[in-house]
Amino acid sequence: HWVLYFCFCFYTTQLFSGTVRDNIDPFYKYTDDEIWHALEQCNLAETVRDMPGELDATVSEYGENLSAGMRQMLVLGRALLRQCRILLLDEATSNVDYETDKAIQKTLREAFLGCTILTIAHRIDTILDSDKILVMKDGLVEEFASPQDLLQDEKSTFAEIVRHSKTAGRGE
Repeated sequence: HWVLYFCFCFYTTQLFSGTVRDNIDPFYKYTDDEIWHALEQCNLAETVRDMPGELDATVSEYGENLSAGMRQMLVLGRALLRQCRILLLDEATSNVDYETDKAIQKTLREAFLGCTILTIAHRIDTILDSDKILVMKDGLVEEFASPQDLLQDEKSTFAEIVRHSKTAGRGE
């Protein structure tokens, strides 16, 4: 079924009470080795190994006993384990610190090769290395091109947004 090819990572993560294993592999389809491989790809393996019980470590309702970054990485690990073909990120890094954002971007670049990633974001750094950028204005397509092409056009809305973010000193 086509929906099996989609994975989602939202601003608020979709975790539930149980264990790390329950959250990364809710249907118990994968081996421990496959789970550890996915955790390594999303830079979470060492953290999980340090938790009491490792894969059987407790995750509280909504993952409240984990940091925002750990919750997002666990959701990415789930997507890696499923080998999704299309990943939708909806403000997935807006609730994490800069270092975690960088780690998530690294994971996306290195571990999701061959996967189409659709990113909805306000942080400029989150989308700068995308293949294409779609800028919407008042619900309509304003522009669509590679970041390089948009940045070379001084009249581009995207270029204006980037200039504004740099002068504001925020990078987002």
